[in-house]
Amino acid sequence: MTYHLAIGDRTYSSWSLRGWLLFEKFGIPVTVHTGILYSPDFDRLLAEFAPARLVPAIRVPEGWIVGETLAMAETLAERHPEAGHWPEDPEARALARWLAAEMHAGFSALRGDCPMNLAKSYVDSAPRPEVLADIARIEAIWAEARRRFGTDTPWLFGAYSAADAFFAPVATRIATYNLPVSEAGAAYVAAHLADPAFRRWRAMGWAQHLEQPSYRKPYAERPWPGPAPLAAEIAGGPSENSTCPYSGKPVTDYLTLDGRVWGFCNPFCRDKTLADPEAWPAFMAMVAR
Repeated sequence: MTYHLAIGDRTYSSWSLRGWLLFEKFGIPVTVHTGILYSPDFDRLLAEFAPARLVPAIRVPEGWIVGETLAMAETLAERHPEAGHWPEDPEARALARWLAAEMHAGFSALRGDCPMNLAKSYVDSAPRPEVLADIARIEAIWAEARRRFGTDTPWLFGAYSAADAFFAPVATRIATYNLPVSEAGAAYVAAHLADPAFRRWRAMGWAQHLEQPSYRKPYAERPWPGPAPLAAEIAGGPSENSTCPYSGKPVTDYLTLDGRVWGFCNPFCRDKTLADPEAWPAFMAMVAR
């Protein structure tokens, strides 16, 4: 028995990113089920996770459903206390929950004007004063957490916590829309963009090759501000490996990196690696052998 997690498009579904990080960053295995937003496929997914009305939602091993990321965080923290979703110190834990709750319920201008889009980054999104006010409040609570409980790590409470998972989509919005933040705020955003788990999520979104036209914005574009991926290209076989580094199945699809050809069991495995090879430990371990 395992957990099952329902998510939407990885490129666009900010709440899905939060839900997935609550598993991925804390070492809890989960089977992921996807549905394409604003389509009958999404209705099909929600029917499988009824009575949830939104994503993400989880089915626990016993079979019941938990929706909403705050409830998911608390449920996983109760069931896996060793995972460390919340800080151990009671005062820090209270503040971390406060910050997560404020993110869950607030910042409507930022959410409305700057929906998550991991496929784009803009030179200037001309943010309204209401968006800038949301950013100022976010920076203030980030600074409060770091002042009281920060360490030499980039995260708000020392070790990565559920509060950081809740603010990961905010970091992507700042990156996508090039919103003005302080040096400390920019460093926190950069930590999220460089985080291997986030890089894997973004790479999987690219590999889905889904575009939601309603997310397009009429701004000049710039390169994604996160770490630049290694240059890989689609290739033909044969490859140096005969089995996929992820599934162990025979290879059928190929890419080339630094003049060497590697194989995967399907186009998705190939394309998520193509998007960001360094984000995938199993692939990089194979390359290093």
